[in-house]
Amino acid sequence: MTTHIHGSLCSKRSLFIGATLGLLIAWTGNPAVAAEEQPGTGPERAAGLQAASWLATIPYGAVKVAYALGGGIVGGLTWVMSGGDTAAAKAVWIPSMTGDYIVQPQNLTGEKPLHFMGGSSEKPKPELSARR
Repeated sequence: MTTHIHGSLCSKRSLFIGATLGLLIAWTGNPAVAAEEQPGTGPERAAGLQAASWLATIPYGAVKVAYALGGGIVGGLTWVMSGGDTAAAKAVWIPSMTGDYIVQPQNLTGEKPLHFMGGSSEKPKPELSARR
């Protein structure tokens, strides 16, 4: 029983430390981004955007991680069901696992788009011209 209590206390301590560090990171944010000023704006607006981006990242990031995990599972099943066709699995993995996992202040101001689903990892191949 003492082992169970000791394990429970260590688990609670780890959870407390992790939550404290997470909140500290969330509250302080990235000083470089928070201090970056746009023309005609003050540091208060930059700090507000940083805080709003952290708050928006919590639900968005949770949904994105769940979507990526689901895509990883479905992509794995696709690979198995297709007889080991990696291209078929990547067609599921790439869009579901790539993309943006955090909301940045630039996403909130419209300067940078927020991509929930990622793009293809392959570069578009130039079309071959017909031989003359």
